[in-house]
Amino acid sequence: MARRPARCYRYCKNKPYPKSRFNRGVPDPKIRIFDLGRKRANVDEFPLCVHMVSNEYEQLSSEALEAARICANKYLVKVAGREGFHLRVRAHPYHVVRINKMLSCAGADRLQTGMRGAWGKPNGTVARVNIGQILLSVRTRDAHRATTIEALRRSMYKFPGRQKIIVSKNWASHL
Repeated sequence: MARRPARCYRYCKNKPYPKSRFNRGVPDPKIRIFDLGRKRANVDEFPLCVHMVSNEYEQLSSEALEAARICANKYLVKVAGREGFHLRVRAHPYHVVRINKMLSCAGADRLQTGMRGAWGKPNGTVARVNIGQILLSVRTRDAHRATTIEALRRSMYKFPGRQKIIVSKNWASHL
């Protein structure tokens, strides 16, 4: 059975349900790397800091976070170079979503219990984000301002809901 579309898990309906000793058998999140580019660069080298900020209270799947990370990284590497930026994904997928699998074969009504005991099995992880929460941050040189904004604009298409891009007034000493 294929993965359910992320629109099924977009809204924050339940309480946070993290992986724990009670909640086992959780599949690993798709996103594994949260820092890209030149991580150890000094503040003076990358004075410009650009953030992508969530404009909605929602859940973002680990697959969407990974897709946005890849999209922004590819564009920045192509234009600014491999050592010309530091990108950090700042939303972490800790919330576990569940699926109550239904049979769709002939005679399924005799085999399954339907909505009786409908607590599902762990199906993936999502990040719960608030309004105003930073999703991605990029620090780079002032010369790459337009490039960075374009990279974040492209990765916005990987997320549901509304986001905005903000050029920070502060130096990013530690994202």
